[in-house]
Amino acid sequence: MPALDLASTGLKSLSERSPEPFIGRIREQPDLPESERGREILLVRRPLAHLPPGFRGYLLLDDGSVSPGLRDVYVLAPGLRYLAEGDVVRIHPERGALATLYRRASPSNTFLVTERCDNNCLMCSQPPRKQDDSWLVDELMATLPLISPETRELGITGGEPSLLKGRLLELLERMKGYLPQTSVHILTNGRGFADAELARAVAKVQHPDLMLGIPLYSDLPEEHDYVVQALGAFDDTLRGILHLKRARVRVELRCVVHAQTYSRLPQLADFITRNLLFVDHVALMGLELMGFARTNLGMLWVDPLDYQAQLTAAVRTLSRAGLNTSIYNHQLCTLPAELHPFARKSISDWKNVYTEDCEGCVRRDACGGFFASGVLKRSRGIQPFRD
Repeated sequence: MPALDLASTGLKSLSERSPEPFIGRIREQPDLPESERGREILLVRRPLAHLPPGFRGYLLLDDGSVSPGLRDVYVLAPGLRYLAEGDVVRIHPERGALATLYRRASPSNTFLVTERCDNNCLMCSQPPRKQDDSWLVDELMATLPLISPETRELGITGGEPSLLKGRLLELLERMKGYLPQTSVHILTNGRGFADAELARAVAKVQHPDLMLGIPLYSDLPEEHDYVVQALGAFDDTLRGILHLKRARVRVELRCVVHAQTYSRLPQLADFITRNLLFVDHVALMGLELMGFARTNLGMLWVDPLDYQAQLTAAVRTLSRAGLNTSIYNHQLCTLPAELHPFARKSISDWKNVYTEDCEGCVRRDACGGFFASGVLKRSRGIQPFRD
């Protein structure tokens, strides 16, 4: 899944601009004490006679006069007016661009920390790139002090975060220090933790609420390796899971259900209950049609109606074994009623949509809906519940 980075070229400059991009937190109080304005960006919803000095930047809804000496004063395009108190943004003055890094009101804030990866999954929604993108961690390090300590959860994704090694540990330490009440969920392929020392180092951080989500696509090594397009990945992943759990790090197993994985879901569930009963959560997930998933659509797409039997058998096995089990990214009307208690609203709010077929559905508020990309291919079972 990609980070929350809603980039836009929606800024019109009204003043002198900074030469380099900068990060700031949205504030709506013009009377903020001057000593607290240095990293704040004032959002002006109603015209002010004079803009107060000292803020890192200014965002206006309409053109207005600018006091001499102020810089980084911009008019927001209509599409950016969702910004609110406590959001964190990056402004690129030269390009007239703004990217949303964090939204205080959203429950779905996820940060991309690298695009590099040692897998090449058939359905990857964030295809890997080989480049130096260390600036992503630098940016997150700078963003963390600006995030509300009341934030319930933050996500970390890639690429493969474990490739950061020591920088991942630094990041976890900083998250623990600035956001001790915020749970952290890291999406990782788990292979890096085949290095037991790295697994122990993550545990040593003692983050109070950390979960690592690791994919396992089959009980057969060759099938898992084919899905992730990396020979030996199954063995590395299992060693990583074992090392993390031995170090008392919480682990969630994930399986994206598609044409290459659905047939052995019952056997995968058996494998998990026999060998990995100590994991903390299992998530069976619908396909997000982005990146490689869109490219490989012909070999991946299967209507959820056509794997109901396999999905039901897997959930029964996992649940009866006492494993906390969830179904992500599925619409309720594509699942048998037996599975509805396991279905979660899991799609990030900023890419979650519903279709015209959902109009009038009495269960819409409980349904996960679609990825915005998911309208490319929809189940033949989509229909509203009427009672």
